[in-house]
Amino acid sequence: MIDIRPVAHPIGKILTAIGGMMLAPMVVDWWHGDPHWMVFLQSAVITMAAGVFVAVATAGRYDHLSLHQAFLLTSGIWLVLPLFGALPFMLGAPNATFTDAMFESMSGFTTTGTTVLPQLDSLARGIHLWRAILHWAGGLGIVVVAMVFLPVMKVGGMQFFRSEGFDTLGKVLPRAGQIATEMTQLYLILTGACIITYLILGLTGFDAVVQAFSTISTGGFSNYDASFGAFLGPAEWASSVFMVLASIPFIRMVQLMRGQAKPLWRDIQVRAYLRWIGYACVIILLYRVLWLGQTGHPEEMLRETVFNVISTFSGTGFASTDVTQWGHLPLMILVICGLIGGCTGSTGCSVKVFRYLVLFEAVRAQIRRMHSPHRVYPLRYDGQPLEQDVVDSVMAFFTLFFLTFGLLIVGLSLTGLHPRTALTAAWTAIANIGPVWGPEVTRNGSIAEFPTSAKWLMTVGMFLGRLELVSVLVLLLPRFWRD
Repeated sequence: MIDIRPVAHPIGKILTAIGGMMLAPMVVDWWHGDPHWMVFLQSAVITMAAGVFVAVATAGRYDHLSLHQAFLLTSGIWLVLPLFGALPFMLGAPNATFTDAMFESMSGFTTTGTTVLPQLDSLARGIHLWRAILHWAGGLGIVVVAMVFLPVMKVGGMQFFRSEGFDTLGKVLPRAGQIATEMTQLYLILTGACIITYLILGLTGFDAVVQAFSTISTGGFSNYDASFGAFLGPAEWASSVFMVLASIPFIRMVQLMRGQAKPLWRDIQVRAYLRWIGYACVIILLYRVLWLGQTGHPEEMLRETVFNVISTFSGTGFASTDVTQWGHLPLMILVICGLIGGCTGSTGCSVKVFRYLVLFEAVRAQIRRMHSPHRVYPLRYDGQPLEQDVVDSVMAFFTLFFLTFGLLIVGLSLTGLHPRTALTAAWTAIANIGPVWGPEVTRNGSIAEFPTSAKWLMTVGMFLGRLELVSVLVLLLPRFWRD
């Protein structure tokens, strides 16, 4: 029998903290004379009461976390928090159904950024701030999970990074606190720097906070129907820089803060990520200019291309223009960018650059073996040997990811969605990207017109994709509960 107290206790504490965060949008609505502040007060009381009850009921000293408990904790956090995060959407404007509220909350916590709300411009400031807070909290949470729990659980080859985060499973909780403190400090610095930059570039205080929370979490929620199209110009360049910073390994930036710059500059994953962004931008620009004959202002074309490529690559999902007007090849490039994603150990989403580098190394070694079958070709990543269990985990992740992606496409198609819509909806959900393209999507990118079954399929897809699939699917195995 698995002891769930070490699992429930931290969830209770986190739930209490989330309830406390609901007071921020409450104050904003109250300050602006909006009666909607009562909704956040009610939601905060319910959430904090539930969190305190769970934390007190399971109080004790837990220095040790078993492997089974680690799997339960990571999945439990991303199941319980969206449930309570959905309360403000249901109790007040926009008076969403449980399906829509759960979708919006899951999209926020998983930093996906797809919205089910049909009109954003008319919503109260408190709701906009709450959506941004969901992103911000989810982005920080996934960094801690990626650095603390996934390596221990050997999810998708993450065990390769064990030496970067912590040493033994028996000390997960104490080490989690230490790592969370360092990551939170860096997260706060990046968020503060992003807010100040946006303010300098002319955004209002409220707009700067909302966009910064979404940028640093690589989430993508905006408080405007036009998304980041409401802030054209230098703000796009600034956002591009911060999206890149948020999607490279946080451990490297922590080392940089300690005065150790070499690990960042020498990280093969960071170099590959920046190089692939450059390739995508060049291909799309050449296609738009030479094939489509789009001849606008050079700086404007470069800016919108770089911004939207980085937004898709990092999984942020901001949009500053209608990229469907760029043609089929650029859209295909953007889909590929989304299926690659950011770097491991960042707020970035999708498969991650690290896994593709391992895949390429394994394929290269296999080709060499076919040419010289009697020679030994050891696999290496960034100069370090790759253990077979790392390679096997990466291959298993690729198989599960694209199998789930395919099943989502089929499932969404069966709900009646247009094939293009089903494809991009599955893509955005499993890779936690944000945009959906198709005839059923509204002008502001909302999926409000989707069938209820399609919304639930996407909600499950976002949950699975954010937690790297394996850490959730293993809970479905009867053997997990017997051992």
